[in-house]
Amino acid sequence: LEVAESGGGLVQPGGSLKLSCQASGVTLEHLSIGWFRQVPGKEHKELVCAAGKDGPFCGESVKGRFTMSSDTAKNTLTLEMSSLIPADTGVYFCAARVGTGTFRYADEYRSWGQGTQVTVSS
Repeated sequence: LEVAESGGGLVQPGGSLKLSCQASGVTLEHLSIGWFRQVPGKEHKELVCAAGKDGPFCGESVKGRFTMSSDTAKNTLTLEMSSLIPADTGVYFCAARVGTGTFRYADEYRSWGQGTQVTVSS
């Protein structure tokens, strides 16, 4: 199982951005996927949103602004971010594992992408 992110960049406050997580080796229907954010100077990776058989979950700081959608033909999960604020700045990682639940902790995931930078700034 491998995953790779794409779609980061620079966006102004209030803008939108989409990040994609493409999985290979296992189809989406068998995967739980999480999006994590790491801010500058911190090792901790904060859960942003997660998708799995228990249903989607997004953290309080992004609820109502971030959503997820899947494209089974491309084996890709997309994180759609809107009303972006400077606090959303960070490196965003996609992580995946084979599983039936929705997992919220970084150490529950087995495969990680290399990360993609999102910068929200005017």
